[in-house]
Amino acid sequence: MPWCVRKCPYCDFNSHAIRGDLPETRYLNALLKDFEYELRRIEGRELVSIFLGGGTPSLFSAAAIGALIDGIGQRVGLAESVEISMEANPGSLECAALGPYREAGINRLSFGVQSFNDQMLARIGRIHDANEARSALERARQAGFDNVNIDLMYGLPGQTPEQAIDDLEQAMAFGPSHISHYQLSIEPNTWFHTHRPQLPDPDSCWEMQLQCQQLLAVQGFAQYEISAYAAETRRCRHNLNYWQFGDYLAIGAGAHGKVTDPRSGQVARYWKQRHPRQFMDSCEQGGAVVEEKWLRPDDLLLEFALNAFRLNDGVPTRLLAERTGLSLDVDRDPWRAALERAWLEISPETIRPTEEGRRLLNDLTALFLH
Repeated sequence: MPWCVRKCPYCDFNSHAIRGDLPETRYLNALLKDFEYELRRIEGRELVSIFLGGGTPSLFSAAAIGALIDGIGQRVGLAESVEISMEANPGSLECAALGPYREAGINRLSFGVQSFNDQMLARIGRIHDANEARSALERARQAGFDNVNIDLMYGLPGQTPEQAIDDLEQAMAFGPSHISHYQLSIEPNTWFHTHRPQLPDPDSCWEMQLQCQQLLAVQGFAQYEISAYAAETRRCRHNLNYWQFGDYLAIGAGAHGKVTDPRSGQVARYWKQRHPRQFMDSCEQGGAVVEEKWLRPDDLLLEFALNAFRLNDGVPTRLLAERTGLSLDVDRDPWRAALERAWLEISPETIRPTEEGRRLLNDLTALFLH
């Protein structure tokens, strides 16, 4: 769902500021046509999760979201416990009544709060203020949502460790089931890349990370991925599928997908037209796939590492063969190099990064580059 009221200066996602009216009906029809095209990849499998990301999906009406979910359910089987997440921004323009979204089928909300400090929010270009964030979270609770994620950033321009801790304490006061806590990074092709803000020094950011992780642990939020914290039963099923190198369909402008061919075992990556107008035109004319490629063994190993090593508990060892077709040979690079550096622990049951391996994750995954 690629539209926003305004693009944030740090955002490198495929999002576009709204100009004029949101083409809700046309885009909804395009999404369903795109999904129909994707059905050939499923071959009888059911969907265990749907994630409406953006952009700002909450710009779309609850009626449109309901029609999309119903349309998907009419075309393919949904797991009885299907997780259906929707990203939402707390701004009053985008997030009024939340009850209708729950009635439409959304059972998990993810709020892009980022901070409860008005000064910090202004510095990173957010359109909401702290009061709007608090109001949105309260309305989610009143609407009956019991599975709510809060996105928080640290390392914001001019932020102190005390301010980062205060943001986290305010977030936890709302009783979320999940917190995504990550450091602001400057990405290419963003406003901040060409107009770089003054960020806290690395030592200060490290202090923020350590103090926040300690607070999260004390409050019962277990870290299960680099930036994800939750009770065990509230881990995001959709994102776990990514990190465990599972398959997923790409629906919508700029969406990327990864699917395994059930006959050959080959893994394909593919992506859709990025610009919303071109995407809608392509769907109406037959299909919006821009490119599709089969991953080579070296690509598969690197991509498996990039995802699986993000998880604190790692992944079952069997998944390497099941999802890449590759065998595990600890006597060969890069596995040997990772073990020699004590960055990985490998057993017949589990492949997992050590604490040092997680801290030096870029160096660990770089071993798998060819």
